[in-house]
Amino acid sequence: MHSLVIIAVLACMQSCQKESSGASGFPDTPIEPPEESEFNYVYEQGENGYEVYRIPSIVKTESGALLAFAEARRTRSAGDSGDIDLVVKRSADDGETWSESITVWDDGKNTCGNPVPIVGKDGIIHLLMTWNNGEDKWGTITQGTGKDTRRPFYCYSTDDGKTWSDPVEITSAIKEESWNWYATGPCHGIMIKTGEHEGRLVSPNYFTVKESGKVVSYSHTAYSDDNGKTWHAGKPTPSGGVGECSVVELQDGTLMLNMRASDGFYRKYSTSSDGGETWSAPQTDNGLIDCACQGSIINDGNCLFFSNAASATERINMTVKKSDDDGKTWSGQYIVYPGKSGYSDLVEISDDKVAVYYEGGKNRYTDGLDFKIISKTSIR
Repeated sequence: MHSLVIIAVLACMQSCQKESSGASGFPDTPIEPPEESEFNYVYEQGENGYEVYRIPSIVKTESGALLAFAEARRTRSAGDSGDIDLVVKRSADDGETWSESITVWDDGKNTCGNPVPIVGKDGIIHLLMTWNNGEDKWGTITQGTGKDTRRPFYCYSTDDGKTWSDPVEITSAIKEESWNWYATGPCHGIMIKTGEHEGRLVSPNYFTVKESGKVVSYSHTAYSDDNGKTWHAGKPTPSGGVGECSVVELQDGTLMLNMRASDGFYRKYSTSSDGGETWSAPQTDNGLIDCACQGSIINDGNCLFFSNAASATERINMTVKKSDDDGKTWSGQYIVYPGKSGYSDLVEISDDKVAVYYEGGKNRYTDGLDFKIISKTSIR
């Protein structure tokens, strides 16, 4: 059935559901995607011998450089497994031009991915990542039957992302033995700016466990209080059914996780008053429609901005939304690309601009990783 019909039917079925102020329900499916020339790809399929690039993550360093991370996947058909390398490109001019690709981590035919960059103190860029044996798939790892399991690692850069330290495994510090699949991010992490935990580095992560024979996912955070030297695991969300997440610090210092949910058509959120050590029960955000895909959230000091493929049924309609009240309501939106789109990450460019770095394309949402700068005033 055509996506127009599906979305229209779902919208009708849920018209009685109460939504937050400013939420407009299921968006109209876009008509025609723009011409390919309208894409400003940082990475494009086929580049440097990789069939596809996925899992965008981006930060702005203290010097003002942008670091755009990605998973460089040798073979599209291998999905999230196989020979995957973690790469980054730098831009010193707000994305007008980009450097050649820098390889952060290449472990032969194994999987190196899920980048979570965090801008820390003294200009250090911290990076959490995840590894698995290239022959293991999602199914074998979640069932605990793989050759190995998912393992989190950490490295850092002291020269603005030009070179990186060797990855160090931190599995025993942040992953419990009963957790099967484990993923850092994927998107940027944060350094807490205020309060008792000022300076704490926080990475938004998730994992799966088996409960009554079923695979159930939970969100949690990993954190460091000594500028990346040691890492600790925060408690999981009290209930499951949530996964890939993005973390943000609210105006009062509370942390919020915005999470992909495995049920329904909306995002979920959870809050922490202890710097990410424990989390409240996940709640549904009826203002943020979602097709069970990854999303990103940032705080510019005045407003929250959120990006995702804003559709109930498929990965299309990359949209940035704005909240003036710490996510209670979403009062504005800007459609970045109405066509095929998937994972994304947000970064503040200046006092009046944000940028979204996202998966999008005319033929597939994995055609490339696009970069778009958006005026904050246009998100309305």
